Amino acid sequence: MALEKLVNPHILEIKPYQPGKPVEELERELGIQGAIKIASNENPHGPSPKALAAMRDALGDMNRYPDGAAFALREKLADRFGIETNQLIFGCGADEVLELLAKSFLRPGDEVVYAWPSFAMYPVVVKGMGATSVQVPLDEDLQHDLDAMAKAVNERTKMVILCNPNNPTGTTFGKRAFEAFVKSLPRDLILVVDEVYWDFARSDDFPDTLGCIAGRPGTISVRSFSKIYGLAGMRIGYGICDAELADILNRARHPFNVSRLAEIAAVAALDDTEHVERTLRLNREGAELITREFEALGLRVWPTDTNFMLVKLDRPGTEVYEALLREGVIVRPLPGTGLDQHVRVTIGTPAENQKLIDAVRKVVGRAPAGAA
Repeated sequence: MALEKLVNPHILEIKPYQPGKPVEELERELGIQGAIKIASNENPHGPSPKALAAMRDALGDMNRYPDGAAFALREKLADRFGIETNQLIFGCGADEVLELLAKSFLRPGDEVVYAWPSFAMYPVVVKGMGATSVQVPLDEDLQHDLDAMAKAVNERTKMVILCNPNNPTGTTFGKRAFEAFVKSLPRDLILVVDEVYWDFARSDDFPDTLGCIAGRPGTISVRSFSKIYGLAGMRIGYGICDAELADILNRARHPFNVSRLAEIAAVAALDDTEHVERTLRLNREGAELITREFEALGLRVWPTDTNFMLVKLDRPGTEVYEALLREGVIVRPLPGTGLDQHVRVTIGTPAENQKLIDAVRKVVGRAPAGAA
């Protein structure tokens, strides 16, 4: 059957998202053990123990559908952020919130402005609705070029997406620049601020997106339980926005789109401050170690406000990626993004960070500074 004759043409133009290689696959291919995956920005310290306990206690109720309104999670998040319960939208990961936005607002002929390189799902969700991506290159410091993005907005622009902190660079823009950019935007477009890494941001100047939402309807902050809370496998994300926008997105949302276990895990994880604080401390220490050791090898490491780091190499990133696979280390190369000589590495456990450093030292072929 010639499905190409039936499918929407713009779907065939989508380049499928390529997830990182699983550890099990690498070990099977190379016949090795003890490989590590530091490519997908997962929490290497595991899920919140409180979330695990809550899920175990709930396993006997899996014959029941989830609470489609996510009442307990909705109440807890509203209380935490000082917002109304009707300002929240939940998704099967932050990705689905992006899909709901595209489904609700985009059509062929519309344009979406976002920085590039950035999260690889933006072009997928935009093209999925037949709309057009307007990718504005990052500046020379790999920061959002907000002035250039503002100039790219025109009468066809339906949506603007900001990724802050940005994936895959780990860079952020500050409050003053954000506020000036928002003021420059027309009021009749959707502003999406992807903040799935906001929990890790160290900057004192990090923007107050929730304050922006209060003064600019049509603005949404997209966040996730995948990163700081270690629930990537449960697939639960959320958006904070004004009540009118949340109502529209809820109309486009499938019923029971978030699993019962995911909701229960998220509620419990929000109370696990010890797990969050430990993750942040080890993430900070890991970032400092990796930066110090990589710079001693002559590599450039970008300062990060996330749980991953961008590293510039002296050769193509795919070449180093392949060499590191043979050392049992999975990182993320970035071909076709303009960062072909870079890799993205997740900050792991202390043992994983040391394995990464040792493997990179072997692949790069330089002794550490001060070595005999």
